[in-house]
This record gives sequence, C-alpha cells and structure tokens, in this order.
Amino acid sequence: MRRRHVRRQRGVAVVTALLLTTLAISIVASLFWQQQVQVRSMENQRLHLQTKWILRGALDWASLVLRQDAYTSQYTSLDQVWATPLAETRLDQYIERERVAGENFDATLSGNILDATSRYNLANLARNRKKDGEQVRIFGRLLDNLRLDRRLANRVADFVAQGQQVVAQVDLDNPNPVVTPETKDGQEATDQDGTSPATALPPVPATAGVPMPLLGVDDLLAVEGVTPQVLAQLRPFLVVLPQRAEATKLNVNTVPAELLAAIVPGMSLSQANSLVARRRTAAWRTPLDFASQAGGSGQLPTETWDVKSSWFIVQSRIRLDRAALNAEALIERTPVISVGGGTRVIWTRQN
Repeated sequence: MRRRHVRRQRGVAVVTALLLTTLAISIVASLFWQQQVQVRSMENQRLHLQTKWILRGALDWASLVLRQDAYTSQYTSLDQVWATPLAETRLDQYIERERVAGENFDATLSGNILDATSRYNLANLARNRKKDGEQVRIFGRLLDNLRLDRRLANRVADFVAQGQQVVAQVDLDNPNPVVTPETKDGQEATDQDGTSPATALPPVPATAGVPMPLLGVDDLLAVEGVTPQVLAQLRPFLVVLPQRAEATKLNVNTVPAELLAAIVPGMSLSQANSLVARRRTAAWRTPLDFASQAGGSGQLPTETWDVKSSWFIVQSRIRLDRAALNAEALIERTPVISVGGGTRVIWTRQN
C-alpha cells in the first residue's frame, strides 16, 4: 500500500511538472509573440514615416519643376519638362544611409504631373450662389460631346450652387442671410432653355435638409441622373478646385478634344481633334494664336480659357519594402511677377 501511495505521489508530481513546464513555455512563447508584434509594429511605423518623407521629397521636386517652368515659359503645354512622367526609380542609388546586415532596402518612386486645368472645374458652374450661364453652356456642350444627357448641366449647377449657399451662410455677423433671386423688369431672368443660370437660388427650406458643398467629383452621385456609369465616363474630364473670385480658365494647350470643342461655340469634335493633332507639333504660345486657328479671327473671348496653367495634380507611387503609398496632391502655382512665382500644396490625399 505504501509503495502504491508513493507511486501515485510520483505520478502526480510528474503531471504537475509537465503542467508547469507547459505553462512556462506558453508564457515564454506569449512574451516572444508580443515582442515580435511590437517589433513588427515599430518596423511598420518606421516604413510609414519613411514613405511620408519620400512623398514630401517628391512634392518638393514637383514644385521645383513647376517653378522652373514658370521662369522659362510664358505658356503651359504637354511638351514641357513638367509633363514628362517619372518612371519607377530605385532610391537606394540616390539615398546615402547606413546598411543593416541582411536588410533588403527595396525603395522605388514613380509618378507624374497633370495639368488640373485640362479638366473642367465643377466649381465654375456657380459663383456666390448663382449659376454661371456661360459655364453651364460649356458643361452642356461637354455632355453633348460625350453623348450624355445635356440636362445634367443644369442639375449639376443647381447642386454646386446649393453647396455654395451653405458655405455663404456661415457668417458671424449674419448667420442666416435671406437670398432673393435677381430680377429684370419685374421678371426672373431666364436662359434660352428656360432656366435661370444667372439668378440666385432661393434659400433651402429647413425640411429639405442641409445641402453639402461639392468636395470631389464623386459627390456628383447625389445628383439625379448621375449614375456610376455616367460618372465613370465623366471622371477623366472633371476636377474640383478651390473656389476663387474668378472662374478657373481651361488651358487649350492641354485639354482633350471633347473639352476643346466645348470651349468654342459651334466647333465640332472632328475640328477639335484636328486642332489637338496640330498642337502636338506647335503649342499655342499666346491666346491670339489659338483664337486665329480656332476660327475666331482673333475675336474669341478669353474669359473661359487661356494658354497657361496655375493648378497641377501630382500623382506619386512609392514602394518601400512591404509598404506602399499612392498619393495625389494639388499644387497651386502663382504667376511670375517681379521677383518670381511660387508654389504651394493645397491638399494631399493618400491611400
């Protein structure tokens, strides 16, 4: 009996030792796992910070290129240095850094600069809560060239004006201004199609909800008749730029043929394609050059177009080890006056 009791105690001791060993191994493994997770988290933060610095360098490089172009050219065209895309470039050939044993520093940068004024700025459709008749007609002609419903021009303009009304209502002195439509001879001014693009919109009733300002092209999905298929067809031709006192002018040296035909009343899409093919060999250096070739005999109004750009979109693609960063940035270039022009980054979007 005593031997059996001793054997049982030895068996319990062995089981207890195994349990303690298993528990110790689990604790040690958990500690190593937590340490590995912390190390990987620190590595990811380091890679993320390095990609941010690479993006900052890319934007500085793009700003330098745009400033240099402002000094050397009086017009903006697609045959200039800024329009040359940057192919995927390995950065380890240009960055001096301390090498870590066994480290594979695989960093690449690629990107390109787009002329933002080669796309139609939706903010031009309304100004100070009023639809701009000329801009609505230009946008309508663009819709015709894309074989879309021309009536969307007025709907989109209404949507833009409603959003601008919300912005205008944020006033410390007068938080709720009363806006009344402008009239002419006691009657509301109307356009040829029966709309009133030049008149102010009435205040939105409280029951209608709060209209949202237009922040991006995707916001057009809130407009009746704009489906994802329509938006996909429109997206390459549209942009939303910060609102200024004057409408953003389209650059005839960079716009596609659909927009070029929309700028000039009566111009067909085939004529616009011919002008686009002609400008590849000789860009228009002055507004008079374009007006004469566009059939306006130098009398084509220049309120909606120009040959020089002030807005650019910088697209960057960064790869650093297992981290990746795709970014877009909007850069405004001020004109060269006495001392020289400058650039500033308006916004940066990353994904």
